[in-house]
Amino acid sequence: MHEKMVKEFADVMAGIEKPAVMLDFLRAILTPQELDRIALRWRLVKMLKHGVKQRAIASKLGVSLCKITRGSRELKSGPKGFRDVVEKEMAKERKKK
Repeated sequence: MHEKMVKEFADVMAGIEKPAVMLDFLRAILTPQELDRIALRWRLVKMLKHGVKQRAIASKLGVSLCKITRGSRELKSGPKGFRDVVEKEMAKERKKK
């Protein structure tokens, strides 16, 4: 992986303040399949945070238990930044209810 480019890409994304602009950016830089895979992973993470069992997620989303286990591992002991972002988004979701 080209770490310098990954960091630059993260900086670019962090500088995008408007959700509509971010969506335009993602749709332009990613293929529809890549965007679908990212959305699927986000859905998987949210389901895990909601307490849905791994086998139920695998059945519902049609993904391997390996992908789900990876998501679970990231939620438990992955980078703090990832866990903080997920928790922040889940808190927003709870407030909407």
